[in-house]
Amino acid sequence: MKALLVIDYTNDFIAEDGALPVGEPGRAIEQAIVSRIREFDAAKAMIVFATDVHEKNDANHPEAKLFPPHNIRGTKGRALFGEVGTLYDQIKDKNHVHWLDKTRYSAFVGTNLDLLLRENGVTEVHLTGDVTDICVLHTAIYAYSLGYKLVIYKDAVASFDPAGHEWALRHFKGVLGAEIR
Repeated sequence: MKALLVIDYTNDFIAEDGALPVGEPGRAIEQAIVSRIREFDAAKAMIVFATDVHEKNDANHPEAKLFPPHNIRGTKGRALFGEVGTLYDQIKDKNHVHWLDKTRYSAFVGTNLDLLLRENGVTEVHLTGDVTDICVLHTAIYAYSLGYKLVIYKDAVASFDPAGHEWALRHFKGVLGAEIR
């Protein structure tokens, strides 16, 4: 069985006025993510919206030294961006759709994602979202280490760093054995 992970497609990462925007590359992948969500929803395959969350004024979080405050719990910056958010609102009550709060780059660290996937017989993880060379990469590394087959949609991942994006795509394929579509 397969599951789709939609990683960090929030206003803070995608909107022009977001706290830590990927920029135009992030907005350019919106329709590809929407297409994947619709495809997995039609098949009643698992969809997980793995979404970064931070607490206001949390100076002890490791990212506090690296990035400005972003995806603060309860803010509009943490809401899913654009049509992805609209589509989530339409399907969120279905049994195969899940919301996952994550506080680290990888959607597996400090969450029940591995348990959720295994309880549902998932062996293949399909990744979309941002940032290709940060959260998508770290999630892919953990998934690989846990024995999941990986599929990365090249048209549905983005980064603010074009060189990092390209490096991550090569790493997914050459080091993690991922299928790049």
